[in-house]
Amino acid sequence: MEVSKEPVQPDDWHLVGRVSSFPDIGQDEKGCRVLSGCKTLSIPKKDDQEQSRGNRFSDLGDQVLVFKYKGFLHAIDNQCPHSAFPLKQGNVFDIEDLGAGIKCFRHGWRFDLFTGKGDRGSHKLNLWDIELRDPCVSEIDGKAASSTDKEVWVRRPPQA
Repeated sequence: MEVSKEPVQPDDWHLVGRVSSFPDIGQDEKGCRVLSGCKTLSIPKKDDQEQSRGNRFSDLGDQVLVFKYKGFLHAIDNQCPHSAFPLKQGNVFDIEDLGAGIKCFRHGWRFDLFTGKGDRGSHKLNLWDIELRDPCVSEIDGKAASSTDKEVWVRRPPQA
């Protein structure tokens, strides 16, 4: 019996890249656009996985937006909870003494990137769990990859 060299990972977690693959988004005179330094991945909910396998177009509600802003990695739904507009077209901004937020490009609603709380109504941004892991041993040369460049894994938060 042959033993698999593939690491066993829980189904809920998804590798999105190395920390070094996410440029730190900075502010410029026009504000901070997320699109330039983000990764958007389609990760269907468990209930939807069977239905979506044959469909090559993903639903915006199944997309996670991952980016780094001022040294912090963020993973959020790519869909604005207010208007279902893609947040990858939004702007990231500083919240005085509190952290950072994202502003939806369509209607201007703002959401805190650390709590998900919106600035209007009861809409809340869905924040994904992020885990940094040591990289696995490279199968090509058998040497361990740089331990300073962690792998970024995300998962949809468990339903409350």
